[in-house]
Order: sequence, then C-alpha cells, then structure tokens
Amino acid sequence: MSVRRLSFLFISGALLSGCSVLDGQARESPLNSEQVTVAAGDDGLKQSVVSGTKGDAAHNEPLDEAIAPELKVAAQNARDKLDNPVQEPPEAKLVDNDLWARLRSGFALNHDVENERVRDQLDWYTSHPGYINRVVERGSRYLYYILSQTEKRGLPAEYALLPIVESAFDPFAYSHGRAAGLWQFIPSTAKYFGLTQSWWHDERRDVVAATDAALTYLERLANRFDGNYTLALAAYNSGGGTVSSAMRHNRNDNKPTDFWSLQLPRETRHYVPKLIALAKIFDNPKAYGITLPALADEPYFEIVKTGSQLDLAQAADMAGVDIDEIYLLNPSYNRWATSPDGPHRLLVPVENAETFRTALASIPPKSRVSWRNYIVKSGDSLNSISHKFSTTPAVLQEVNNLNSDLIRIGERLLIPSASKDSEAYALSASQRLQRKQSRERDGNKVRYTVRKGDTFWDIAREHRVSVRQVARWNGMAPGDPLMPGKELVIWSKTRQPTLLAANSARSDEMVRKVGYRVRKGDSLARIANRFSVNVSDIASWNDLNTSRYLQPGQSLVLYVDIRNSP
Repeated sequence: MSVRRLSFLFISGALLSGCSVLDGQARESPLNSEQVTVAAGDDGLKQSVVSGTKGDAAHNEPLDEAIAPELKVAAQNARDKLDNPVQEPPEAKLVDNDLWARLRSGFALNHDVENERVRDQLDWYTSHPGYINRVVERGSRYLYYILSQTEKRGLPAEYALLPIVESAFDPFAYSHGRAAGLWQFIPSTAKYFGLTQSWWHDERRDVVAATDAALTYLERLANRFDGNYTLALAAYNSGGGTVSSAMRHNRNDNKPTDFWSLQLPRETRHYVPKLIALAKIFDNPKAYGITLPALADEPYFEIVKTGSQLDLAQAADMAGVDIDEIYLLNPSYNRWATSPDGPHRLLVPVENAETFRTALASIPPKSRVSWRNYIVKSGDSLNSISHKFSTTPAVLQEVNNLNSDLIRIGERLLIPSASKDSEAYALSASQRLQRKQSRERDGNKVRYTVRKGDTFWDIAREHRVSVRQVARWNGMAPGDPLMPGKELVIWSKTRQPTLLAANSARSDEMVRKVGYRVRKGDSLARIANRFSVNVSDIASWNDLNTSRYLQPGQSLVLYVDIRNSP
C-alpha cells in the first residue's frame, strides 16, 4: 500500500475543520445538486464597516473566526496585512496600467436590470464605501490572477468579483455550512472537482487549485443553462437541480424562466443581486460616489516549484518576506510546512520570486525541513508520536523506511519538525484553532473530550448552548464528524459544567438516530413538533436552510429522545 494511501486512511480520522469526512452526496454531480451552499459571506466584514471599529468580530474573526483581540502580536499583524495592505497613493499609479479598466472591458452581464433586490444591495454598498475599500485591499493579492483565469475561459469578468460575495476575499473563511476558502467549496463539491483534503493541506483554500475548480464549475453550469450566466451563478449557490426544478415549475405555470422570475431559496435570491450590484459599482464607481483603491494591472505573485516538502518559516526567510505573507498566499497549508505529498509549489510575491528561487536551489531537499532524533518509549505508537510532533504516521513510515506501523522500545526514529516555535506559524490551522478556543465568551469554560457516540446535539443540550455555537467555538461546522479523543472548548450555561463534562448523565438508551422521509405537506416546524425537537436542531443535523421548502421524499436525519417520540 502506498504512503499516499496510508496517509489518507489516517487523515480521514484526524481532519480538522474543513478537513472532514465527506458527506453522502460526494459522488453526485453538483451540476444536479439541490443543496444550497451556505457560504461564510461578508456579514462579519459588513458589521465591521457599519460599526466603524476594528475591534469587533469582523476585524478579529474572519480568519476562520480565529483572530480575536487578545491574540499575539504576530497574529494581529497578519490580520492587518490582509485588511490593510500597504498601497501606493492612487495618483502614483499609471492610468493605462489599471486593473479596473481591464476588468470592465470583460463585463458581460446585464447591469441595467431593474430589480428591488439589486437596488437594496446598491443602497447598502453606496452608503458604506469603506466596505468596498476593505474587500479590494483584501483581494489585491488574488484579483489579477483570478481575472486572468476568468478571461482565459471566456467567462464574464464579473465572475472575478464572486469571491467578494462568497468569502469577502478571506482565504481562511469557513462557514457553518462546511464551505471553505475564497470560493467556499463544500467537501462533496470539492471532491467532485478533484480538490483534495488532508491533514497537511486543504485545496479548497488553495488559490490556484480552487480558482480553477470554481471556474470549471461555473463554466459547466453555464453550458447546462445554454449560456445563461445569471442562472449559472444561481446554480453555483443552490445547485443545478434547484434551478432546473424552479424553471420547470415556472414553465408548467406558463411563467418566465429567467433568474428574476424564479422562486429560489432566499440565500440564492439575494446572491446574484449582490454580484450585480458590485459589478455596477466597479463598472462606474464615480456614479455611486465611490473611489476604488488603485490596483495595478500586474501579477501580485509567481508560482515557484519547490520539488519537495518545505518548512514555511524557512521559505519566508529565503524569500525575504514575513511568514504571514507566505500563509496568506498559500492558505491551503494547514501546518508548519507544505505537504510531503505535494503540490510541491509555493506562491511568492513577484518581487521576491527570484530571490526565493536562488536560495531554494542552494538547499538540497533533505535540508528543507528540520529533523530530530527520537527514541521510542514505552507506550509510544506512530499515532501518538506523529501527534506530538505535528506530522502523520505515513510520513514517519516513509522517512524511516518502516514496512508497518509496529515500532519497538529503544528504536530511533527520524522525525521532520518545524524549525521555529509553534507561535511563529501564527496562521497555521492549529494556531488559529488555539486562539479561537482561548477567546473569552459568556458562560463557564469547559474542556470536553469527545467520546464514542457523541454528537454535537448531545453535547450542546447538556451544556444548554446551541449546536452551532459548539461548532463555531471549535473552528468546525455542525456537519463535521466528532472523533473520539478530540478536545472541545465549551462555554457552558449549566451550573456545574466541569462535573457535567466529566460525568455526563446522558443515557445512550434514550436518544436514537432515526431516518425520516419527508411527506407531502411536511414542514420543519411540523416535523420538529412531532418528534419534540427544535427546528434549528433539524437544520443543523441536515445542513438545511430554514427558509427553503422541504421536498416530498427528501431524507432527514433526526436525533430523537424515544421518551418523546410519536
């Protein structure tokens, strides 16, 4: 069995946040999906702009909601780099070297549509010009590349602005719907388009790979809807099956089948108007009293092939940039180094690329990560050792030429390790999670170790909090798997939370996981009342949008107390 296969077997049980076991729709084409993608969106950033402060949730949380006021200086500096990159004054830029002119030349959607939903979005954006500045500053690293890829495919240039709607150009964005990255891929759609997820690396956050997958998806959706780019956008959010179903319903009623006439989920009904409103502003900012930050029509980064695994702190030193800059350009890397299985490339600022290549060429592959000797002790296993040194059993097997996972006491192992303290890797997944879990919140802080059979619902109910809160406090989504041994932080509302966490009175005999097939006339409220559960819990268990109608025959998972079941 290959090292890659071994790595996958281990990883499937150890993934964090976006790195999760894929749901049952993994093999279904997303072109036919009827699942609304709940994106992280821009609500937090909008809240920040409205409040006019930088100390609120939006300024401190967008990196997987991990950046909080009490963070270390390095993490705050990284947040500032994302929100407020150093830029030259607008007058210092050449007018004929303007990315905005190039963007406008590729616009293809109808900006003249008269619709209340578009007007509502326009009213908000025009009354908050600071928001436009913030998303442009965030996106300045990525816009040139995304626009170039959009042009190569002959797609509308408006699509290059879609990450504003999806993630507010936050490369670490992770939604409660399990969507990650600039383009907000959920696990099943990511797998369909070949985006891999591992302990080391999540390609949903890879700027290059995710952009390619997103544009491929949009291209296929446009073909499905006979070149109608607006319907393709709607399908990107709610699934091709949802849009086709709405069109079929309108045809049966002799109604128009354009986007504006369809009855779609609430999120989708506002999704397309957001992009249209943004495109109208970027097309003619002066008409809306907005001045766009200057952005040169030139690449921000180069893609440099590394050929092997590379310590990200070492890469930053070789390129002559902050390690935070490396993470912001390469947000797919979860740990202190690139993945040993690839992709063996790194995005580096253009002005530093040649320096980086020269330094890289002088360092042999075996010296691109640090190594330490470890003598196996009683009770050790490859799992425990790999966890201790932030690597995987498969990597330990490969570098030590082990044919199995069996090790002997006294055996000497060579272990790849970070060249600097963990605090130096401020934007790694573990550091983001640690900061998230250490943030002060209302309630009594409890550290809870997941046991076999635990569910978010069980844990949330015992501590009198919501499922979504437990997930958010731990950098997860309600649909993510809970692996035994994982430590959660809970801000409990119970009187004796510590005692509860240690000695749970939960009775496994009283709660059952049941399947329910939706019947004609059913609603979430009706089902919740029948089984004595909450509507919000049903939505969390099944990753549902509560504003969307249930379909007869739809399968739901319920966790029912048999004492209250019908």
